Amino acid sequence: MLDFIANLQENPLFQAFCIKISHSDINSPLSVTFINTIMIILFNFYKKCHIMENNALPKPHYFYSVGLSYKKADAETRGRFSLDEPSKKQLLQQAKTEGIESLIVTSTCNRTEIYGYAEHPFQLIKLICENSQGTVEDFQKVGFVYKNQEAINHMFRVGTGLDSQILGDFEIISQLKTSFAESRSLGLVNTFLDRLVNAVIQSSKKIKNETEISSGATSVSFASVQYIIKNVPDISNKNILLFGTGKIGRNTCENLVKHTKNEHITLINRTKDKAEKLAGKLNLIVKDYSDLHLELQKADVVVVATGAQNPTIDASLLNLKKPLLILDLSIPKNVHDNVKNIEGVTLIHMDHLAQMTDETLEKRKTHIPAAEAIIEEIKEEFNVWTKARKFAPTINALKEKLNAIKNSELDFQSKKIAGFNEEQAEIISARIIQKITTHFANHLKDDNTMVDESIEWIEKVFQIEAIK
Repeated sequence: MLDFIANLQENPLFQAFCIKISHSDINSPLSVTFINTIMIILFNFYKKCHIMENNALPKPHYFYSVGLSYKKADAETRGRFSLDEPSKKQLLQQAKTEGIESLIVTSTCNRTEIYGYAEHPFQLIKLICENSQGTVEDFQKVGFVYKNQEAINHMFRVGTGLDSQILGDFEIISQLKTSFAESRSLGLVNTFLDRLVNAVIQSSKKIKNETEISSGATSVSFASVQYIIKNVPDISNKNILLFGTGKIGRNTCENLVKHTKNEHITLINRTKDKAEKLAGKLNLIVKDYSDLHLELQKADVVVVATGAQNPTIDASLLNLKKPLLILDLSIPKNVHDNVKNIEGVTLIHMDHLAQMTDETLEKRKTHIPAAEAIIEEIKEEFNVWTKARKFAPTINALKEKLNAIKNSELDFQSKKIAGFNEEQAEIISARIIQKITTHFANHLKDDNTMVDESIEWIEKVFQIEAIK
């Protein structure tokens, strides 16, 4: 027993427990018997742990955020790790097959990330690498892994535009919502992730409404139009070709019409009806995909915003007789670098556009502290909910277990001791139970790093199964 107590003293939870109970002001024979019963439970658990085949408790699961972004990965690398819709669906199905409890995956022009539960982050990294063109070696060079609170912090910053390539660009929150819906439809969203995503959405909405961090027109699509206006003289009379009518393509097209007053904008998309739908709203020209090589020769400016996984424009398509500005807003890159070898061609990628700063961005930076304060407020509410949700069922189950031990002991002592005062014994044992459960509850409230492990230990020690 002494060896057992010595080992327990290495664990902060049981160290404090033993000290607190041993210094209790309750010294009746019943309290001693009751405390000895608790210590026997601990001792039996200790022996059981040391004869387990693996000599360890089952491994707990943690909440991780793993992925890569524009911060360390260039456009080419992000392109290799990008996930199109079929790949995302395949990844989710694989996660379900491999027993991943809960996760969402996002893949945009700026980042590919997974938020989810796993024993080890490699389980999630593997999902990204096996469903993209990226490798584990490349991920190790540019990827990130955040765990528990750091992962929560990261999701808040991403979802509120503070981690966007252009500060205050809130398009990511709609992408998070879409990813969340996809995972939930497959049963891959647990209560924790559901609450977390909704807290992030709440933060995003509040920041938009109460700060000016997203004020002014600043986005990749707007920056591309500004670049065109500044670098192409007489832009209203130039031929502009927009190839690709996804979200970025549509936004760029609308900005082109609004800010250039150009009536010579041509749209091409692999699916022609999507281009026709956009052209109908803006009174633009639509050409067939098969006419791409002809329209490239006519254009003064080409904006490429397709979702293709490989380059769709290269030097072989260009037979130019005049200068050509090409803006590639695609991830992966959709314009081959070999076009740079053609005289008169200027190729600009979205990463260059994102580095452009102006008065709008500088003004947005002044609102970062207000946005961070909103995040901290909502994050604190989430963390309080998380802790209470985690340990409240365990404390309740512990109390029930101790009451069962108490009732059994009272029954035993009432038969053994003549003139046994059951009322007094009830009061004494109730005080002991309150002391024990309060101590455990206080430890779990104050523990910011080992809550899951402590809860699992309590449940194993007292052989309880909390209803959560």
